[in-house]
Amino acid sequence: MTHQVNNMDLSIVISLLNERDSLPELLDWTVKAIGVMGIDYEVILVDDGSNDGSWLYIEERSLLDTHIKGIKFRRNYGKSAALHCGFEAAKGEVVATMDADLQDSPEELQEMYNMIKSGKYDLVSGWKKRRYDGKVSKNIPSKIYNATARMVTGIKLHDMNCGIKAYRKEVIKSIEVYGDMHRYIPYLAKSAGFTRIGEKVVIHQARKYGKSKFGLNRFVNGYLDLLSLWFLSKFGKKPMHFFGLIGSLTFLGGFICSTIIIVNKLVAQTHGIKYRAVTDQPLFYIALVALIVGMQLFLSGFLGEMVSRNSTERNRYLIDKRIE
Repeated sequence: MTHQVNNMDLSIVISLLNERDSLPELLDWTVKAIGVMGIDYEVILVDDGSNDGSWLYIEERSLLDTHIKGIKFRRNYGKSAALHCGFEAAKGEVVATMDADLQDSPEELQEMYNMIKSGKYDLVSGWKKRRYDGKVSKNIPSKIYNATARMVTGIKLHDMNCGIKAYRKEVIKSIEVYGDMHRYIPYLAKSAGFTRIGEKVVIHQARKYGKSKFGLNRFVNGYLDLLSLWFLSKFGKKPMHFFGLIGSLTFLGGFICSTIIIVNKLVAQTHGIKYRAVTDQPLFYIALVALIVGMQLFLSGFLGEMVSRNSTERNRYLIDKRIE
């Protein structure tokens, strides 16, 4: 009976969608590049609903090479779902990700692996300093997107969304990648307490087969996802600190304005001075709206706090070390 090894040195997770033409060259290149490192490794290919025969090739290749493993989705769920399942299956002490379109070089993984193993980094992200994409359609939006991401997250990475990255196993086992949050794994890692984030310049290859699966809409969606992630990381477990504060200030402003209007009317009446009816003053309606909106925001924060306190995640904390 053979003994099953539960841990290994390196796991490479590759998400793919209709990349049948690039798979033979990708796997040959990867096996050659990692084979010279003399480590125990696995390549986990996650087929995100391909319909071009990609899975058939993965099955055939896995029979010839025990390093090749695969996960197949019944339909297309997206890259985040693919990485989530790949991370769950990964057994390596270091876990790396690459794209399947041959634009990432597997040879970069040797240095990224060594950077993680040195103990200096929890995560190393690639930086495609020189790109082979269309200047207008990708490069300019990408620069704007990355500048915004650096400002919001505080992580000084030039290429937040670069597909080739390497992580300590503890990082990918401690975070949950969902929706389209694969773009912000460094921020998810930082929010989980893994702050040693490095960067390595990588060679970007021109696409050889097929066409890109991503359009300009990914930058719009990425911006919205970034705001969602920032808000959740700041106020996910304490919504009252956000909604309650803004609601209280809004309510207070409306209350002060309405009080001033009413007091002015009463003073004018007392002294027999001609006055303007309260309902004829636009400021009164603005104050009324502020009172209503402020109350609603405060109640939203209160309800959010109730939900948060009853959540199963309310006491989920990541323990790095323990002495007993």
